[in-house]
Amino acid sequence: MARRISMAGRTELLEAVSLRYRDAKRWERSRILDEFAAVTGYHRKHAIRLLSGLGDRKEEQEIITADQAVSQRGRYGPEVRDALIQLWEVADRVCSKRLRPMIAVLLPALEQHGRVTLDEAPRGRLLEVSAATIDRLLTGVRLVAGSGRRRPAGFGSAVRRSVPIRTFNDWNDPAPGWVEVDFVSHGGTTVSGAFAQTMVLTDVATGWTECIPIVVREAEMVVHALGRARELFPFPLRGVDFDNDSLFMNDLVVGWCRAAGLEVTRSRAYRKNDQAWVEQKNGAIVRQLVGYGRFEGVLAGESLGRLYASARLHGNLFQPSFKLREKRREGARVIKRYYLPVRPVMRVLTHAAVSEADKSKLRSMMAVADPVLLLAEIRGAQAELGKRVDERGMTAGRAETPAPLDLSVFTASLKVAWEAGEQRPTHRRRYVRVKPIVRPSMLDAVRDQLLTWLDAQPALTAVAALERLRALYPERFTTDHLRTVQRFMKVRRLTMAREVLLGPMPQSAVPAAGVMGPDKTMQAADDMKSLSNIPS
Repeated sequence: MARRISMAGRTELLEAVSLRYRDAKRWERSRILDEFAAVTGYHRKHAIRLLSGLGDRKEEQEIITADQAVSQRGRYGPEVRDALIQLWEVADRVCSKRLRPMIAVLLPALEQHGRVTLDEAPRGRLLEVSAATIDRLLTGVRLVAGSGRRRPAGFGSAVRRSVPIRTFNDWNDPAPGWVEVDFVSHGGTTVSGAFAQTMVLTDVATGWTECIPIVVREAEMVVHALGRARELFPFPLRGVDFDNDSLFMNDLVVGWCRAAGLEVTRSRAYRKNDQAWVEQKNGAIVRQLVGYGRFEGVLAGESLGRLYASARLHGNLFQPSFKLREKRREGARVIKRYYLPVRPVMRVLTHAAVSEADKSKLRSMMAVADPVLLLAEIRGAQAELGKRVDERGMTAGRAETPAPLDLSVFTASLKVAWEAGEQRPTHRRRYVRVKPIVRPSMLDAVRDQLLTWLDAQPALTAVAALERLRALYPERFTTDHLRTVQRFMKVRRLTMAREVLLGPMPQSAVPAAGVMGPDKTMQAADDMKSLSNIPS
């Protein structure tokens, strides 16, 4: 390998060889180029540009572009830039394409009221400025106005853009194996903290539905759930249709699906009708089984898993479902026609795209499935989940052994179960407010003394009151009782303010104990809030 020369030597060699290269014939140019590239270490294409003189022309073009930029900055001087910044602020910081047509309206209005004063030449340049030039002139201003932060790209936007969109009109009667996937949250009345979720997968062709509980919102858990769903479906999966949740639109989930041979599509953002098949199952299956309670932790996930293990067979093998045949609009009315309700398992068995081996497994499954046993297992799992709703997570770490199931007793109870009303324990749970226990206060014995001090000195602080109590009763009070005295004086001051504005409280409404309970404290606070609405 030839030894490469220094940069100065390369420049000298280029000056010596370039003229001969340009005058040489084609076969001679190839030999000169090989020698020049071997000696200098340049890439062959770069060496061709240098020997042909294209590098010099590129440098000349860069100089011309730089000169044009300098002339542009000289054309739009500080006066034009300052006026443009003021117009941008008056326009509430709109984008350049919207600001450009607004200049012709805002500039005369500001000049009329003496807000802006421009000479004729800068004014004409400001009226002729383009949107691209506005962007260049306001680049630094916008960066500082945004606290030095540029607008971040959306999370997973690159992955999301790589996944094609499929709308509700794009299915065109697919074969079994194309499923829509969605999440149902079990967070109760709040979405804060960690809670369980259910991943629902519905086959578009047959309506076969599988539910997989997920304890933690992580992409790795989604991959495990998808792998489990592939084992549960009675036919091979061909493709999955997600929504735009970041839990789906990430490299791990999308990459796993593509590596597994599954076609990945997604719905349009904020268009739930694109996933109409799975959206209807969220309410018809998951909410009907689980309800709207909050479930947290691994034990709750295990209970949900036992519930779905029985419900998948009960729903797919025995419960018929409707399928839309046509929909048309007549004026303001939307008329829908449905096929006769058919069980999902029958749609699978009658579909020509399902193999005979898969159909044989389904027939064996139907032969041994007991709907009463499945319903009893569903009720048992619902009872366990109902207890978790009642406990509200207070005993989430405790697992109870389910009671043995007497199927004959359960079967006999089905005849009279309607008399007891709602049979799903997850649906007949109502919130029962537990009142706090009001214990005797240590300030009961000194209540009269504290009231006397407050009447004589209304501005008395809790710290000063505690110091007096410690001086009188050193063996009873310490600095740890400051919070207790503060609560007492807060409630007393609320009562005194009420008496000043609304008159003395009835004697029957005054609590016997020196310290009000939490309910009375909140009532006094509500009374004080209502005083702000009284006209002075």
